[in-house]
Amino acid sequence: MTIGFDFGTANCSVAHFFQQQVQPIPLFNNAPYLLSSLCAPNPETVSEYLFRCQDIRPSTPEGEQVLRRAIKINREEGLDVSNEDLKFGGDALDLYLQDPSDVYYVKSPKSFLGTMGLREVQLSFFEDLVCALMSEIKHRAEDHLQHQVEQAVIGRPINFLGRGGDKSNRQAIGILERAAKRSGFKSVEFQYEPVAAGLDFEASLNNDKHVLVVDIGGGTTDCSMLRMGPSWVGKQDRSNAILAHSGQMVGGNNLDIAIAFKSFMAEFGKETQRKSGLDIPLIQFWNAIAVNDVQAQKQFYLHDNLAVLKQFHKESLQPEKVARLIKLYQEKLSYSVIHQAEQTKIALSESDQHLAQLTVIDETISIPVSKSEMQMAIESSTTKIESLVLEAVAQSGITPDVIYMTGGSSRSTVLRDAVQGLLPNTPMVAGDHFGSVTAGLTRWADTIFK
Repeated sequence: MTIGFDFGTANCSVAHFFQQQVQPIPLFNNAPYLLSSLCAPNPETVSEYLFRCQDIRPSTPEGEQVLRRAIKINREEGLDVSNEDLKFGGDALDLYLQDPSDVYYVKSPKSFLGTMGLREVQLSFFEDLVCALMSEIKHRAEDHLQHQVEQAVIGRPINFLGRGGDKSNRQAIGILERAAKRSGFKSVEFQYEPVAAGLDFEASLNNDKHVLVVDIGGGTTDCSMLRMGPSWVGKQDRSNAILAHSGQMVGGNNLDIAIAFKSFMAEFGKETQRKSGLDIPLIQFWNAIAVNDVQAQKQFYLHDNLAVLKQFHKESLQPEKVARLIKLYQEKLSYSVIHQAEQTKIALSESDQHLAQLTVIDETISIPVSKSEMQMAIESSTTKIESLVLEAVAQSGITPDVIYMTGGSSRSTVLRDAVQGLLPNTPMVAGDHFGSVTAGLTRWADTIFK
């Protein structure tokens, strides 16, 4: 059996083609979406879980090294790894929020893909994270379908990071493909996410059009200018239909981090002075919440950085605020802060004001945030998204007949207005914010695996 697989930054979803219709497959509480998250007692649990509980071996010598180290550490800690030790999706988030300091939590393994400058063993561990989540989704799909799933078309962004170019993209695709094969898929193909979203929109067209797909997801924004319509339906060779691509690592995660940095981090000591008259370096506050940046999080959570934070606390004119930053470090609250920023972003898509409630161990901080403040916070990301839209239009040399907006972050009225402002005379159609890519991947899977 064949599926379309959107391995997303914020959510994962899968579907199959049945009776000429795309049928989403429930993954969590009868919903077709699973949060792209997992939670375990420690990092080493993930690698041993794959081997011991799923009978999935590493794909490289470096992966074998990661597994041996994981087994050794878990034995030393007296941890006997079982199926119950890994939680996924909403269950993982709930467990993390109960006690962030007591678990290992990962939001969006996809956001790490393409990171350059890492050792092979680190990349092998990222592959284990991706494999664990993919394997879980595959099992849930098979349980629902009562049929083995062996073929998949998996979505990919135009560029995973924007830094590292083709080398970064090849590294990311390699990890995804190896993880998928280890999970049990026998045949795997990839399709650009904006093209997939366009394929879903194409099913509704009665005549051929030039379509500008703007897919603003959790991790990336991707734009494609496409020839679409009845003349192209069912064709495997669509090379002449793809007129332009642009893409960059700017999406919902970036918006959440920007909101947290602008609106929340003052309560953790940002822009507070030391007795010397100097501010605490801003990099400390950025690294604390940059959950999509492996190196930034590594720098913040270095063992030696705790002594640095304590020295800032000692020197600060507002030590009670810096004390919260130390608690963030000690209790690993980065994802908790970003979760509240995400809730703020969602609330402000429907309202002009929101009162964020940020819990830091034994206190809850109420932080009012206005839509205008959010707009200022995400201005840099908005500008990058506008540039990607203009780049795709310029590459193609064509004014589109229609703009097709999709992706979870395209729900933002701020971003929709920004894109529409660039092409004020072009009609805009909103897709299924979370389901368009999955549906298009499923249609493509039905086309190429027949």
